[in-house]
Amino acid sequence: MTDKTELIGLSKTEIQEKLIQMGEKPFRAKQLWQWLYFHGETDFDKMSNLAKDLRQKLKNNFTITRPKIVAEQVSKDKTRKWLLEFQDGQRVEMVYIPEDDRGAVCISTQVGCAVGCRFCHTGSQKLTRNLTAGEIVSQFMVARDTYGEWPSPTAETRYLSNIVVMGMGEPLHNPENVIKALNILTDGEGIAISRRRITMSTSGIAPKIVSTLKATGVRLAISLHAPNNQIRSKIMPINDRFPIEEILKACQEYQSGDGSRYITFEYLMLKDVNDSLDNARELIALMKKYKLRASFNLIPFNPWPGCIFQPSTEKNIKAFADALEKAGFAAPVRVARGQDILAACGQLKSQKEKS
Repeated sequence: MTDKTELIGLSKTEIQEKLIQMGEKPFRAKQLWQWLYFHGETDFDKMSNLAKDLRQKLKNNFTITRPKIVAEQVSKDKTRKWLLEFQDGQRVEMVYIPEDDRGAVCISTQVGCAVGCRFCHTGSQKLTRNLTAGEIVSQFMVARDTYGEWPSPTAETRYLSNIVVMGMGEPLHNPENVIKALNILTDGEGIAISRRRITMSTSGIAPKIVSTLKATGVRLAISLHAPNNQIRSKIMPINDRFPIEEILKACQEYQSGDGSRYITFEYLMLKDVNDSLDNARELIALMKKYKLRASFNLIPFNPWPGCIFQPSTEKNIKAFADALEKAGFAAPVRVARGQDILAACGQLKSQKEKS
């Protein structure tokens, strides 16, 4: 018996080609796509507008799988975290961060990460492998299953309204699968998340920034975390390969010709490392030099066992935010979420492996 093909993660064109090879009409691909991604259906027998013999053929040739939920935690602030396991036993985390009437699902792109940022818990877990397009998409589908958001709700009624590609891994170390996955998630006949509501975060793999964003149309966030190369290289070794100047030039290119493109710079506030007023002034000078339309997301550090860094004081964070705002840059301080459930990326996975 031949191995069955996993449908989740195939592009619309690939599904159409496979159905044509089976002797089916091309329009069947659109129907099947809607069952998979608009209705979230996992049972071929329930695909009622497909003929019985086609459903049987699909059953014989294809599978529709979701990652297995190994652990799930819900915080008192309603943040929810899943530890998901794929067919080969590898695991990643996904988090849902609610706002008042909607919220964002944070998805992963790799098992582990090769970037090795010194402050990041996932960075302490070596890279095992890239996720496939199907494994990236199916994380969001698990979140939809959990919250009962099938068939795809309208933009006004959906609770899972945004996606942030900020979980485990560096998306631009896995660009092919990330591009394919994001184009499935934004397809209007399926899951239909607006491209404007997806933000991809990168540690700054400069040569891949513009091409990946052109291919997906999503928003950009840069994990900057330092105002100069000296500090950044100490906390983010990848900066030795792609220094700040190279990253900001790519940001300039991304913004050129489109006034609506804002970039979010993520900035983790580390005590006595990057949180002084001088550091804030350096950041402002950088933004002005490269003429970037930007906002900052100031992140209080969530310490984890074995990490050498300490969180900045509230006073320092406030002074830092005020300096950026006076210079014309929005600089909200991220509210710490899920403190009671090991919400720092990678913590739940580590704890499960230990136990």
